[in-house]
Amino acid sequence: MNTDATQQDQPGGPAGGWWTEAVIYQIYPRSFADSDGDGMGDLPGITARLGHLAELGVDAVWLSPFYPSPQADAGYDVSDYRDVDPLFGKLSDADALIAEARAKGLRVIVDLVPNHTSSAHRWFRAALAAGAGSPERARYVFRDGLGPDGDQPPNDWQSVFGGPAWTRVTEPDGRPGQWYLHLFDTGQPDLNWDNPEVREEFLDVLRFWLDRGVDGFRVDVAHGLVKQADLGNWQEPQEILSGNDVDKPRPPMWDQDGVHEIYREWRRLLDGYPGERVLVAEAWVEPAERLARYVRPDEMHQAFNFEYLLAAWTAPAQYAVVTRSLEATDAVGAPTTWVLSNHDVVRHASRLGLTADGGRLNGVGIGDPQPDAALGLRRARAASLLMLALPGSAYLYQGEELGLPEHTTLPDEARQDPTWERSGHTQRGRDGCRVPIPWEADAPSYGFGPTDASWLPQPPSWAEYALDRQRDVPGSTYEMYRAALRLRREHGLARGPLSWLSTGDEVLAFRNGALTVLTNFGAAAVPVPDGELLCGSAPLDEDGRVPTDVTVWVRG
Repeated sequence: MNTDATQQDQPGGPAGGWWTEAVIYQIYPRSFADSDGDGMGDLPGITARLGHLAELGVDAVWLSPFYPSPQADAGYDVSDYRDVDPLFGKLSDADALIAEARAKGLRVIVDLVPNHTSSAHRWFRAALAAGAGSPERARYVFRDGLGPDGDQPPNDWQSVFGGPAWTRVTEPDGRPGQWYLHLFDTGQPDLNWDNPEVREEFLDVLRFWLDRGVDGFRVDVAHGLVKQADLGNWQEPQEILSGNDVDKPRPPMWDQDGVHEIYREWRRLLDGYPGERVLVAEAWVEPAERLARYVRPDEMHQAFNFEYLLAAWTAPAQYAVVTRSLEATDAVGAPTTWVLSNHDVVRHASRLGLTADGGRLNGVGIGDPQPDAALGLRRARAASLLMLALPGSAYLYQGEELGLPEHTTLPDEARQDPTWERSGHTQRGRDGCRVPIPWEADAPSYGFGPTDASWLPQPPSWAEYALDRQRDVPGSTYEMYRAALRLRREHGLARGPLSWLSTGDEVLAFRNGALTVLTNFGAAAVPVPDGELLCGSAPLDEDGRVPTDVTVWVRG
């Protein structure tokens, strides 16, 4: 870490655009609120709980998929992009949600899944029926197999969920036939984005939801749409995060340059609508310089900063990733985004209780090393206050404002993530971060719904994290988040600029506007910066110093 970085100014993103300063709250519809007691969260349930988000102080919500789907991958296998799955309600419920959010001053971003459809999509059913060489198959990535009988996959690519990324189909005449590509589950065939029909279809999908009033789209697997033309073999392990070096060969299935043409076309479409509509890239791309290509002025507005999410909980690692991120996005005139948890990773309240090395763990279950819950929550609170003090936009994952940990003792027989089965029960997957959240400690399903039904079982410890146990309780995680979001807005922290202060390897400190922010990573307590203590992730010690794994905000 550069300990001589005193007063080194860092950018805070360009002026203009609501998203440059926004705190956006991710809702996983299955697990937020259940209105009818069937154990599955739904759109009316979300609408009824929007008051919580207004009270919390966020600016927008992002909804994970609610479209019709066989649910092979919890809705990320879409069979109809222009409707609502009956599990979650009706199209009119989506309209009501958008209207109510607007009435409460909240914007709405919806998920778009363009890398693949469901195998139940009408296009894929038509492709199976039409046979090899047909226009219907040209919408997807179908290839003949290798070997004399074509019984070997077209290449050696592996699925992110485990196992081969190719499945052989039975042709209409009953013979074994071609293979189709699925970088994820077999029920998620990859689309062929070289096909103009595919491109026009998704432009129409964008128009459909923009016309209904959504404020933008979070684009799933945004770095995966275009594949290397020759579908060349890739000997490296299949990882969705594509690499650390600018000059490192790109995996043939990720971060191909052709994706940028697609997003320029989408941006032109969105810019034709009133009200500052936005595109947000879920692009697992490193390093920051490569990710910044997705947020150039004529492409996406934001991209998730997964390098930050994965950074080790040490002062040098945090300094490096923050500096790199701000410099990279400033180079293209875009805001930086910050995120610590989402529906695909172990919640940071547990992740940081297992290791200080960060990491995108593949789930935690019975028999695995268990996190230190107290240490994890302490570090998570400190990490959250550090994140919310950085210039740019921030994303919160539902329940993190309650300090929710991962459900690390979820029974294996209850698991529904396809990763669990496809990995041969070697990776437990993402169910532990998707357990329905608690609202009321003494209510059925902790207030998730009117009955005890819950699509994933909630642990007994959920009661202590319930919203009604934390609201108006000084020092609770919920009240810490509320205070931080209020102070963030009042002091314009999202606008920056950030100036690093002289620090050692165990302390990170910077100036943002009128505030000094300090996080103590070391074993020994350190003095509080001069000024008025506005917010802290934990109490000071008996000598009035900042203990280990604590962040403070000081004015003056």
